[in-house]
Amino acid sequence: MDAKSYCDRMEIELTGWKAKIYDAIQKTNKLSAGDRERVEPIIQDLHTIMDELDERLELLERECPADWTSQRKKIEEKMAKMDTAWKNVWGVMGEI
Repeated sequence: MDAKSYCDRMEIELTGWKAKIYDAIQKTNKLSAGDRERVEPIIQDLHTIMDELDERLELLERECPADWTSQRKKIEEKMAKMDTAWKNVWGVMGEI
């Protein structure tokens, strides 16, 4: 896969994850005070991940480097971290 195709695909994927994270954060408003308190550290982690995703998306908009190896690794690490945080939030929240 060439760098441009990779960048386009990553932009779509990262934007999708940002939307999912935003939705999860918004749904915490429906939790009881005790449950909100329990998920607050996870929500803060999700905000941090969203900030990092914004940085990566800005990079993708500005440039699409020919050698994307280091950025790709960072993004894949963030995606794994996000997946774990996502599961933690839903584990506390259940279906809302």
